[in-house]
Amino acid sequence: MEKLKMHSPNLTQDNIARIRDLFPGCVTEAKGEDGSVKLAVDFDQLRQELAESIVEGPQERYHLNWPGKREALLAANAPIAKTLRPCREESVEFDSTKNIFIEGDNLDALKLLQENYLGKVKMIYIDPPYNTGNDFIYEDDFSESAEDFLRRSNQKDSEGNKLVANPASNGRFHSDWLSMIYSRLRLARTLLREDGVIFASIDDCESHNIRKVLDEIFGENNFVAQLVWEKKKKGAFLSGSSTNVKEYVVAYAKNLASFKGLVGEIARGEETYPVIKTTNSRGVRVIKKGIPSKYREKNHRVAAGSRISSGNMEMILLSDLVISDGALAEDVQVESNWIYSQELLNKYAEDKSLYVTQDLYFRRVVTEPREKMLKDLLPMKGDQSTGFEFVYSDDLFCDGWGTNEDGFDELHAIFGAQSLMSFPKPSKLLAKLTLSACRSDPDCIVLDFFAGSATTAHGVMTLNAQDGGNRKFILVQLPETCDESTEAFKAGYKTIAEISKERIRRVGKRLLEGKCHQDWNKDIGFRVLKIDTSNMADVYYAPDALDKAKFDLFVDNIKPDRSPEDLLFQVMLDWGVDLALPIAKQSIQGKDVFFVDGNALAACFDASGSIDEAFVKELAKHQPLRVVFRDAGYKNSAVKINVEQIFKLLSPATEVKCI
Repeated sequence: MEKLKMHSPNLTQDNIARIRDLFPGCVTEAKGEDGSVKLAVDFDQLRQELAESIVEGPQERYHLNWPGKREALLAANAPIAKTLRPCREESVEFDSTKNIFIEGDNLDALKLLQENYLGKVKMIYIDPPYNTGNDFIYEDDFSESAEDFLRRSNQKDSEGNKLVANPASNGRFHSDWLSMIYSRLRLARTLLREDGVIFASIDDCESHNIRKVLDEIFGENNFVAQLVWEKKKKGAFLSGSSTNVKEYVVAYAKNLASFKGLVGEIARGEETYPVIKTTNSRGVRVIKKGIPSKYREKNHRVAAGSRISSGNMEMILLSDLVISDGALAEDVQVESNWIYSQELLNKYAEDKSLYVTQDLYFRRVVTEPREKMLKDLLPMKGDQSTGFEFVYSDDLFCDGWGTNEDGFDELHAIFGAQSLMSFPKPSKLLAKLTLSACRSDPDCIVLDFFAGSATTAHGVMTLNAQDGGNRKFILVQLPETCDESTEAFKAGYKTIAEISKERIRRVGKRLLEGKCHQDWNKDIGFRVLKIDTSNMADVYYAPDALDKAKFDLFVDNIKPDRSPEDLLFQVMLDWGVDLALPIAKQSIQGKDVFFVDGNALAACFDASGSIDEAFVKELAKHQPLRVVFRDAGYKNSAVKINVEQIFKLLSPATEVKCI
């Protein structure tokens, strides 16, 4: 029997818990004075979180450590003076699409997206370099103070953020890879919604390390699963050694308490629903036909002890389930896990929210409203009176999760070339992962910051076309140069990013030519945004360093090669505005004004000194939530002073700024 504490609360442990919520990596396990192991604050790590330079400290403690970890943490936290420049000519449906393609270093991209998409991404998928000794990783040099870095990152520096080989002979083989992935995952976590999830593909080389990194960043209590993906149909038995035919997809939730679980493979597609029915107080009746290829053999037996699930609910089969060569209905006894009562399971079965975690569906033959169909009872064996037929459809929802061979076949079908990319993931894998994480929210955002050949975009768009969802994607890909000896280069693609963008264009066109779900908004476009140095001249960031003798050269604080739309997107970044919002350009008194999402943001970057009070009054009639002007655009200092007063009078809710 537990005893009462008989003392006041342990405020130290409460404070440590609060620190763990803010900085999960700063709380570890340590022995207390009484010899028991308790949670303790890693003060060296906490100081590093709050510092703008590297903090020295002891090296031995219980956590994952490697040479360069402090630099990687500083890399994640250090600011950058960069921007995203729109590229209309490489985009598709730039003005209307909700999808984003960012070309550049993903560390920079994740930093730039912090204010715009903080806590807004439902699902992240990454397929990072596997560190096989041959692929490339990112090199980051952040061994300076944040102030020095801010100055340096505003310059074009040939030494910063470039790709380098990581041979197995390198003494920092694992350390370099860990530093690369650590800083990016830290930034990625903040973009996830509270109910969001991250999937990371990985192989045996670094699977143990990525689990430890994710444990530290997300908290091991938010671990969801380590899924095994069969990447090959069979191994090469003549190789003289063992052949690995599997990889992993590691899943972590942002907050497991808010996470709704990985939902099984139920299509929202046209007239497609789960096949489960209540039969008695102890179980469910399962009707099956057209099972996945791996279960197509006659009389396949799903053994007692197998799992049946719905979201985060799990049941266990108490009796064997035999799948024969035709429609089969038989009583299946189940036992719930410790969270759910049998009564609750019966309720889920009655409202059709139970399903078996295999690719099993039925299609309604008679056309009726969806709401009525969901209330119908399912037919028993051999009973067709209710108008159902059982089908097997060879689409993305059935027949497994795809293999590397499928990925190669897809690229060949799209481009007509065999080897544009090494070991591409199949789009079916991404479509099913997206469905499993986003079924309850078919309008959410999916992020992939190691985009490669844009398999994630392919999977998301295909899923939307089939089930009527309108999920948006944000892809990030470095313009990594294709070697001249590769098929990609010979086909005319100079960088991996070019392959990514062209794949999205071609896949989108094919989807529109095929059969689409009536609820799909048919968004197959994407805005191309390229990472570049800031639009602002050096004087904007360090005015005190300006040589007064050259003052006349810096009347304008904006670089001369930047367009008004370049400035608009940097303003959107700075103000935390969604980068996919619609943009319209309108002429007011002869001056171009950008309106973002109606009146969410108005911007005029006229540099001719023609912004006068009459123009400001006309613009204020639109009552934008925010408005920004170019500092060099004001007619005189009096106008600049009066702008805020004019908006206070005509549109008091407007926030006014200038650049």
